[in-house]
Amino acid sequence: MTKADITESIVEKAGFSRRDAAEIVDLVFETIKEALGRGDKIKIYGFGNFVTRQKKSRVGRNPQTGEPLHIAARRAVTFQCSELLKNALRDEPHGDAEGCEGHDRASGAASPPDPCVRSGDRLKA
Repeated sequence: MTKADITESIVEKAGFSRRDAAEIVDLVFETIKEALGRGDKIKIYGFGNFVTRQKKSRVGRNPQTGEPLHIAARRAVTFQCSELLKNALRDEPHGDAEGCEGHDRASGAASPPDPCVRSGDRLKA
């Protein structure tokens, strides 16, 4: 889903004009970006938390040559999914996700293997 898709969804569900919806989406993302830039945590009830973490510098390896290379210290954004979102995703089939077979509603278990579920529930940017 893209920003344009989110904007279109707001237009359809809330009845805003495309211009107003696009402005709202841009403001929300700009606010989140500014808060993360300050090092603030973003907590969205029912969705999850965005947190910046400081990564230490380290030595990595060039995968083609195997030569060591220095990776500088940096800040990274992590996302921790809320329990409510985890449960909602667990209970709903993923529809158009490629290769996803959905879930067994009787047991609540994902059909093995479920490519739609990532271990750790953390996305790093």
